[in-house]
Amino acid sequence: MDFQNKKKETIVDRKTEITHFLKELRATIISYFEHLEIQDRFQRYPWKYQKGVGGGEIALLKGQIFEKAAVNFSEIVGDRFPTQEAQGPFFATGVSLITHMHNPFAPTVHFNIRYIETAHAHWFGGGYDLTPMGFPNSEDTTHFHQVAKEALDQFDPHLYSKFSQQAKEYFYIPHRHKERGVGGIFFDHYNTGTFEKDYALWKYIGTTFLNAIMPIYERRVHLPYTSEDKETQLSQRAHYVEFNLLYDRGTKFGFLSGGNPDAILCSMPPFAKW
Repeated sequence: MDFQNKKKETIVDRKTEITHFLKELRATIISYFEHLEIQDRFQRYPWKYQKGVGGGEIALLKGQIFEKAAVNFSEIVGDRFPTQEAQGPFFATGVSLITHMHNPFAPTVHFNIRYIETAHAHWFGGGYDLTPMGFPNSEDTTHFHQVAKEALDQFDPHLYSKFSQQAKEYFYIPHRHKERGVGGIFFDHYNTGTFEKDYALWKYIGTTFLNAIMPIYERRVHLPYTSEDKETQLSQRAHYVEFNLLYDRGTKFGFLSGGNPDAILCSMPPFAKW
């Protein structure tokens, strides 16, 4: 086998390994969420990519604990990169999730990990962040950030401060003059030049997500709350909607790349008030 064919085979194997990991991680997350839910289960909606090859699947849960949870997977190949950051054909795959809880004291959580490859470059991105809907809790915030820090410290003790600062800057709502929530970690275009090291870091961030959120939900989802608490939650959800529609780069990328609108807008809460 000549060098060029060997190189192509390696790239194909790499993509296959990455998508396999993402599907396994997604299945694990769905299993944990369903275990927390009382009796409802995720409904699945596959879709095909209309501008190229591939597609994805929406997994949507509307239950008694999760007012709405979406855990989505996508894997697409397109002819033209949808933004100015790259050109030409591209491959993009990832898992993205959002939760909106019935209980106002249980915060919304967002998680995403993605891998993008073009003819001349590749990079990893993602992270997870926590958004209390009017009822921040220092115990929850400390735990969430500590899990992220411990995960990143195993690779580089400087990464947590960098990624958490990037989350503060990215998940900021300019017209509200505030962060969307209590932060977390966020990274994009991550490529140190050593693929295996970057891939290991990316995978570890993915596998530690449940450690960050599940203890919080186990403490909060059964707490009593009032109708006034619910009103507070709905008003804060409005700010979440504003960020996702006005500023979120993932939303923009999804629409510009011709992705499934239902999958892209799964991050929207079922109810919000202005």
